[in-house]
Amino acid sequence: MAEVSKKTAQTGSKAKKASGKTAKPAGKSAVKSLGKSATPEAILLPEGYRPTDDEEFMNPMQLAYFRNKLEIWRAELLNEATETITDLSQENLHRPDQMDRAQIESNAAIDLRTRDRERKLLQKIEAALRRIEDGSYGYCVETDEPINLRRLEARPIASLSLHAQEQHERNERIHRDD
Repeated sequence: MAEVSKKTAQTGSKAKKASGKTAKPAGKSAVKSLGKSATPEAILLPEGYRPTDDEEFMNPMQLAYFRNKLEIWRAELLNEATETITDLSQENLHRPDQMDRAQIESNAAIDLRTRDRERKLLQKIEAALRRIEDGSYGYCVETDEPINLRRLEARPIASLSLHAQEQHERNERIHRDD
């Protein structure tokens, strides 16, 4: 009888290992090991939730919060792009007055420049969403240290800590002057 319970305990521990539900230490490696069963989109956030420094850094609730924030931002940008395309295709350039036509073309050029900047922003949003998926979101890509939650709240696409970003900008100014 003791052998049967021993085998059951061994089988149970193998099942836990296979399902990924064994206890992992907190931190970046724990976030990476969550797997698809604990993905941030599966978590329902309480109304008015905001990440705090009191919580474990980049826990599933925080990841879900930032994923949601990024996806809403992406949807807004895509809607604006669709509106711009619609507006530009409906513009009537056959106006008798040359000033009207020049103004329409000038506005269209400004809109296209804005959408080009937003296209680049969309790429950064997609990169941030990929970092959420692979478990590296919230950690500086250069130093691997956690990025401050207030910085991520203000700029959810941030991939550098404040210190690393300042250093990057200083280096950029130095090399720009060359």
